[in-house]
Amino acid sequence: MATETIARRPERVRVQAAPGRRPRRDAGRVLRLYVPLALYLIFTLVPFYWMIVFALRPTGSTAPVPWPITFEHFATVWNDIGYATFFVNSAIVGALTLLFTSVIALMGGYALARFRFRGRTLFMVALLCTQFIPGAMMLIPLFSIFRGLGLINSLWSLVIADTVFGLPLSIILMSGFVAAVPFQVEEAAMVDGCTRTRAFFAVVLPQLRPGLIAVGSFAFIHAWNNFLFALMFISRQDNFTIPVGLSYTIGEYSADFGALAAGGVVAAVPVVCVFAVIQRYLVHGISAGAVKG
Repeated sequence: MATETIARRPERVRVQAAPGRRPRRDAGRVLRLYVPLALYLIFTLVPFYWMIVFALRPTGSTAPVPWPITFEHFATVWNDIGYATFFVNSAIVGALTLLFTSVIALMGGYALARFRFRGRTLFMVALLCTQFIPGAMMLIPLFSIFRGLGLINSLWSLVIADTVFGLPLSIILMSGFVAAVPFQVEEAAMVDGCTRTRAFFAVVLPQLRPGLIAVGSFAFIHAWNNFLFALMFISRQDNFTIPVGLSYTIGEYSADFGALAAGGVVAAVPVVCVFAVIQRYLVHGISAGAVKG
């Protein structure tokens, strides 16, 4: 009887570490990774810590820990300085800027991603070039335009300026988000009888939710923190936004650091809460827009 030789694959031998011993790590890699992260974390969090300390410790205290804790600075900011009005004004400007930026960027991004027209590349280059123009250079032209339109001391001047300056980057990002959605899906909807508009709202728009959240978040934060436009276009105190209102806690010879820190804490809380809720959509949206288009 003929004997057959069956070749067997060599078995893998797992080498297990001795009990109680952990695998050794590259010390150099750990230092290169964690030391810069720790330094960056300290550099980022220490200012926030001192802001909270100044906001919670009594006036005149120099303790590095806020004890005893007091909320007098928050009461001063909210009741005496008129911070509630500043907060509402900033919320209105931020919400309207978010709305207009998201809608216009959605339409512009869809056009750049789906249509091929003469001058498309030149238009995108022009959008990129606008990011090199500092906002301070446009203050005098914008002031003249808004004065002619009667929008000085109006929150609409801030909404228009923040929207215009945020649109170029938002349109470019949104074009990447739209390009990430396969056009074949949209075509299939149109083959089934949908118009292009209905196919967009039924098929494309639901997949753009992370992109819209990313673009809207950037627009809202830019409008919420903008100081230059609010300082130049608004002179009535009842129309001040948070950055301008807080600047008036700093006098010529003195500064109320407790009230300033308390206002900063109140201004940061809504932004932190919003980012905590939408962070997973934000990261997904930014990554999708970065690799497609």
